[in-house]
Amino acid sequence: MKIVFLDAGTLGNVSFAPIEKLGELVCYANSTAEEAMERVKDCDVMIVNKVKVTPELMDAAKNLKLVCEAATGVNNIDLEYAASKGIPVKNVAGYSTESVVQSTFMHILSLVGRLPYYDARVKSGRYSWSGMFTDVSEPFFELDGKTIGIIGMGTIGRRVARVAEAFGMKVIYYSTSGTSHCTDWPSVPLERLMSESDVISVHAPLNERTAGLVGTEELALMKPSAVIVNMGRGGIVDEAALAGAVDSGRIAGAALDVYSEEPLKVANPLSKVKHQERLSLTPHTAWASVEARNRLVLKIAENIGENW
Repeated sequence: MKIVFLDAGTLGNVSFAPIEKLGELVCYANSTAEEAMERVKDCDVMIVNKVKVTPELMDAAKNLKLVCEAATGVNNIDLEYAASKGIPVKNVAGYSTESVVQSTFMHILSLVGRLPYYDARVKSGRYSWSGMFTDVSEPFFELDGKTIGIIGMGTIGRRVARVAEAFGMKVIYYSTSGTSHCTDWPSVPLERLMSESDVISVHAPLNERTAGLVGTEELALMKPSAVIVNMGRGGIVDEAALAGAVDSGRIAGAALDVYSEEPLKVANPLSKVKHQERLSLTPHTAWASVEARNRLVLKIAENIGENW
């Protein structure tokens, strides 16, 4: 059995030993559409993360018996065409929950604790020259007693809610599906969530209901002291509107791990924000703890093994 991973570089330095035990594994760091067409010609299993699996690509893989998505979302795969050809598509769910939750609170704590500001005060020598044992020049607040509004109460959203409660926070949420299936916390309209929350945390998929969900009008409802964190998908929060709200001081800060175009373009409005200390940005790494990537590889191997 030949297994081809078209964009294995997206998983970084991780062992593929569990997959290698199942057959001949050929890994490519990344593949253009043209390169992919040539590379899958004799494969039995195709593994992809972000590479688009089009009808043309599946037709080029004459021996293709399985497509494995090295992620949860499968919007890069033409599922209808795969089904019409009788080719199973298997994804991996739940492997990154703890990694995303940890990254979410890393960003939240950095924003509300003004970590970049105080880190710079010490490293620049300003604290050393001050003659004072402390520096409280930049106000920060406690999470205890504050409200966190979660947009998208799926598996990750619920875990974020539990951790938030451990900090003493009140939890409310907005259901992006329109079905408030979770009864552990109050489900509220989006406008109420935006206006009442001290921290807003986005954990929703990108679809027709969530694209552009948080724009200029929604950001204008936020408290000036509030922060917003998007660990869900780029495109849910309007980046130009967010950049304006952060730079003007309309909101206290924002954190993002996902962007409408990835990697982040130099021309993106977020790259031009003057007050970068109000932004906490990471390059789509929230999912990618060492443990999460190892779990991902193991599950991909299981998905392949179940098919043979």
